[in-house]
Amino acid sequence: MTTPTADIGLIGLAVMGENLVLNMESHGFTVAVFNRTTAKVDDFVNGRGKGKKLVGCHSVEDLVKSLKSPRKIMIMVKAGAPVDQVIDELVPLLDPGDILIDGGNTHYPDSTRRTRDLKAKGLQFIGTGVSGGEEGALKGPSIMPGGNPDAWPHLKPIFQAIAAKVDDGTPCCDWVGPEGAGHYVKMVHNGIEYGDMQLICEAYQMQRTLLGMDAPAMHDVFARWNKGPLDSYLIEITRDILAYNDPDSGKPMVDLILDTAGQKGTGKWTVTSALDLGVPLTLIAEAVFGRCLSAQKDERKAASKVLKGPSAKFTGDAKALIDDIEMALYGSKIISYAQGYALMNAMAKEEGWEINNGGVALMWRGGCIIRSAFLGKIKEAFDRDPKLTNLMLDPYFTGELEKAQAGWRRVCAAAITHGVPIPAMTSALSYFDGYRTENLPANLLQAQRDFFGAHTYERIDKPRGQFFHTNWTGRGGTTASSTYNV
Repeated sequence: MTTPTADIGLIGLAVMGENLVLNMESHGFTVAVFNRTTAKVDDFVNGRGKGKKLVGCHSVEDLVKSLKSPRKIMIMVKAGAPVDQVIDELVPLLDPGDILIDGGNTHYPDSTRRTRDLKAKGLQFIGTGVSGGEEGALKGPSIMPGGNPDAWPHLKPIFQAIAAKVDDGTPCCDWVGPEGAGHYVKMVHNGIEYGDMQLICEAYQMQRTLLGMDAPAMHDVFARWNKGPLDSYLIEITRDILAYNDPDSGKPMVDLILDTAGQKGTGKWTVTSALDLGVPLTLIAEAVFGRCLSAQKDERKAASKVLKGPSAKFTGDAKALIDDIEMALYGSKIISYAQGYALMNAMAKEEGWEINNGGVALMWRGGCIIRSAFLGKIKEAFDRDPKLTNLMLDPYFTGELEKAQAGWRRVCAAAITHGVPIPAMTSALSYFDGYRTENLPANLLQAQRDFFGAHTYERIDKPRGQFFHTNWTGRGGTTASSTYNV
């Protein structure tokens, strides 16, 4: 019998899988690889992986036999049923204590289910978010593992070696929590990514539509912003995109791209979870719906000829407006993270998970799509108060919002006055104003609900938890509906 030589196995040699393998190998680990189309195994081992410490396998049986105990197998296939198919194929070949890892963009309830099912069979499961795209996978991604905590000590040396590192060498990878916690945090990361991208696009739209700026001029603006509080991967690539010209026509490439956005579902999952938990995730919801509206290109094109609005021509101080747009983008970005963290806190409470919020911010500081200097401040906020209920209440962010809000309000006013759609920035400002408002009009809303449905209400002159019903018409009687929140 051949002596097992591989430290970890990986199934699924698409771009992310290949790059993770090369990353692991470059850090001294021997990796066994398998792909259902076995020609891909040979092509990889004899191509990008030539001369490296790889074990090419033509069956899952070969892969399992090549692994040191406890066996560690990372699955990098399409989320959903394909992951279950691979797991079902592997389970009969494994021994108690062996570890299966799903590194795809999996919906967190699937990771919770798999952790429980495999534990009942004596096997360990890790559901881990991996962010950073193909470059991150190769050079150092952000890794967010959750699942069976007993498996973490076996995987920690590998994952922390291959993860991105912040300036002091701390890896952007640590244990997130049990069951589906790792994939939940990755899902929220993707939701925040949706929000960040939409906000940047709105800043671009304001400059392009309202100020009539061309791509080179906007490139200069984003280059400047990337040296300030907005310093981040997404601002950086936006700067570079705006400087890239089509090789054939010489025109800015961004001007040649059709304005219809795609999405793979993680943003929608984030918003659905927020609805289930009753968390106002307004900015990210607008980002998701913004993509949906962009996809209705033909309808919008027809509507543009029928529906008239104000002229999008700005006559004020353009330079001052650009500075205001920076503040609107910054203030809204704080809201996006505040809402994302509020959602993670609500889910942790619902599931009984312990999620280290500061640790999550550290994991997001490098390697991932939403990496930014800004995340260091979020980590500091949760270091100051691990039980912080909302990021806006941290003294640093309270002060930053105070600095940002005047310019932010001017941008929202200018956009509405001139008919430029910036749904994420305006919804972020409305959330900020709603959160800081002691008395919202929900007293009238409760009166309406009680009037037509006898849904009851609480009173300001009585203790919380006591519910009352009014016979508003004199014909309704005293019977009230039971009180509950969906």
